[in-house]
Amino acid sequence: MSLKNKLVLITGCTGGIGQATARLLAAEGCSIAIHYASDSSKVKAEHLIKEFTQLSQSEEPSLVIRAAAFQADLSTYENAKKLHDDVVLTLGHPDIFFGNHGITKSVIGPNGNLGDISPQMFEETWRTNTGTNFYLAQLCIPHMEKQKWGRIILTSSVAALTGGVIGPHYASSKAAMHGLIHWLSLRYAKDGICSNAIAPALIENTSMLPSGTDELRSKIPIGRLGKPDEIASIVVMLAKNAYMTNKVIVADGGWTGGGI
Repeated sequence: MSLKNKLVLITGCTGGIGQATARLLAAEGCSIAIHYASDSSKVKAEHLIKEFTQLSQSEEPSLVIRAAAFQADLSTYENAKKLHDDVVLTLGHPDIFFGNHGITKSVIGPNGNLGDISPQMFEETWRTNTGTNFYLAQLCIPHMEKQKWGRIILTSSVAALTGGVIGPHYASSKAAMHGLIHWLSLRYAKDGICSNAIAPALIENTSMLPSGTDELRSKIPIGRLGKPDEIASIVVMLAKNAYMTNKVIVADGGWTGGGI
């Protein structure tokens, strides 16, 4: 299935997985709405715009790859609404929503003390990781429903399956995404909207894991950490495949035995 001239909203687009995915989708002919969270990522967003503009100019004349950057702190629903409004005003309605933003907050590890995670921290993690992804999907779906084509793709984590190495606030927020994806798929698949999630583990060159340790590598049967491009290629597959929906695809180098 061709993705030419589709508009993709990618949250967390200036991170390792976000950038890799944006590049692969732009190469498929997609226009990209580049979300970034803080001013420190503005330069990365501007570089992506320049890169995609040059790509568009080098391609066939009929292909125009549009790109624009949007800053938003997605820990609030108000900011999520403003992000969507700004994208629609500048580029149009997204055909594909790749919810890739998220936070970890405190890292207490698998042997941490539950009391170190306050209710406030738990709620903020859920709101950022799951709540605003839910809200952005809610805002994007009416257009997808109207045109009988759309994709909702969320970045979960293997922590949703194993408990992970960060803490209960993070693991549970990612597990909640799976229930959201299952409901969305059952409700909207008949309208041409495919909803899926990816659950990566230990991906290097990301803000969460800039580099790995031998201890982390030892957890992965293939003996190394994952690469952002390897996750991005799954996003592209999910965007192009009209028969794949209601799935959580685990990409973890063989750490776990399967998905949901």
